[in-house]
Amino acid sequence: MKLLRELIRIQHERGYLDDATLREVSKQQRVPLYQLEGLVSFYPHFRRTPQPQFSVHVCRDVSCAMGSCSKLSAELRSRLQGRSDVEIREVSCIGRCDSAPAVSINEEPLTNCGRNVDEVLQAVLNFTLNLPGEPGGVGRRTAARRDEVPVRELTPSGSPKRRVDPYDSAETRYSTVTLLAANLDDLAAQCIDRFTAAGLRGMGGAGFPTGRKWQLVRGEPASPKYVICNADESEPGTFKDRQILSELPHLVIEGMLLAALTIGAEQGIVFLRHEYGPEQKSLEAALNEARQGGVLGANAAGSGRAFDIEVFVSPGGYILGEETALLECLEDKRGEPRNKPPYPGTYGLWGQPTLINNVETFALATAIIHHGADWWKAQGTRGCTGLKFVSISGDVNAPGVYEIPVGTTVRELIGLAGGMRDGAALQAFLPGGASSNFLPADKVDTPLDFDAMKAAGSMLGTGAVIVISDRHKLLDLATNIVRFFRNESCGKCVPCRMGSQKAVEVLEEIAGGTRPASELSLLPELGETLEQTSICGLGQVVLNPILSLMRNVPGGLPNG
Repeated sequence: MKLLRELIRIQHERGYLDDATLREVSKQQRVPLYQLEGLVSFYPHFRRTPQPQFSVHVCRDVSCAMGSCSKLSAELRSRLQGRSDVEIREVSCIGRCDSAPAVSINEEPLTNCGRNVDEVLQAVLNFTLNLPGEPGGVGRRTAARRDEVPVRELTPSGSPKRRVDPYDSAETRYSTVTLLAANLDDLAAQCIDRFTAAGLRGMGGAGFPTGRKWQLVRGEPASPKYVICNADESEPGTFKDRQILSELPHLVIEGMLLAALTIGAEQGIVFLRHEYGPEQKSLEAALNEARQGGVLGANAAGSGRAFDIEVFVSPGGYILGEETALLECLEDKRGEPRNKPPYPGTYGLWGQPTLINNVETFALATAIIHHGADWWKAQGTRGCTGLKFVSISGDVNAPGVYEIPVGTTVRELIGLAGGMRDGAALQAFLPGGASSNFLPADKVDTPLDFDAMKAAGSMLGTGAVIVISDRHKLLDLATNIVRFFRNESCGKCVPCRMGSQKAVEVLEEIAGGTRPASELSLLPELGETLEQTSICGLGQVVLNPILSLMRNVPGGLPNG
């Protein structure tokens, strides 16, 4: 962490990392120059050339593609042509799918500008030009500080108190862990038993049983141990953890402390994607409050054990959501996935037992320990158990993050999100983020539940529903997602690196009319090869979008 943090710090001060800077860091840190070159060339956050005064990033991925991001980029380039102080870049998902087409300026989200291309365009022009009518008068801005970009609450307005939050006031927060901390053996037993009885599963996509994971790491004899919160959600359509960090950081902190006291860890790390600047402020404030209240520190929650949490800001890349790539990054290496086994629970950070869960899992863990497994089971509907945070984007009137009973149908979720945008007809949807399988409109009454979605031919995944109306070409959207995975491949294994590129070539040529649609038949065999030979999950799901479209929604494909 030390080396990457130093590189990030220097870039924040100077704007970029040139050759002289890298030589300087190499000398100061006593690391080979080639190691620094390897890091800087791998992580997309780093720049090797000076940044103009305004760096405008336009998301190009699926939800924003549906929101006409290409049109926005073209308009911006046209209107800002000749401005040497502005650059326009199309980038991978920036985690603001509910504000599609999403834009950031100098890596801070531009909000309060609506979801219409013309409104977003005007907001960018206002910010970079300081047009008449904007506070500050006429004339170009002299600086673009990180705190200048307006930020709003990115969830449907008027949201009620979240049901997973057991606390009515700030004064009562952390009382769950404080009451249990006097007897650590009992605390550990309650955590493992209640999670197992409740059926809590990891909410980052894999769905591994939480109680079993905590028990496995607790049973490891080696020390020290670590607790890591994976807050690097970077898959298109997925932004629920962002909202939890903004609204409920105390639940995440308490969940991490419960985990630490269960497994015997003294250090925790929140691995946060770098696009989440506003959420980092909320999290850091909550961490400081927890330290001041004695929840974190040398005698965490009165347990007699030390535990504290630090925030590590990711240098960028979707692949870092994969747990072993995340570990490599924390060890100041290129974020390339490891071969498994061994798994992080036995051989994780610095080769030590490491518990990794995502933001939502830690937040839900706090609620279950506070209320008990029976309460948790009663929260679901249609025979399902628990509550779920779901992000919804695409062709709905009120995209955002919704807390729902598990078992709520996709149709009901669309209703909560204000219904279909402009009254359009539903054509298809992705129920679990960009890596999940397309499902047709006639599956809209499928409950949002792990088993129900699997039976329907997809997966709950990251809990990110992307709603697609009949105004879009499904082949174009599937190609967009496959292209995202191609762009985000770390390149470590040949099947993923070469196979994803070949898939994109085939799809783009079919879309462009230079290859017959019948050659989509080449892709199932390629997909099987990738699934069997890729090191990590990215390579294994690269072709899911197009293959599921062929299998589940064949009417959305061209003929011939």
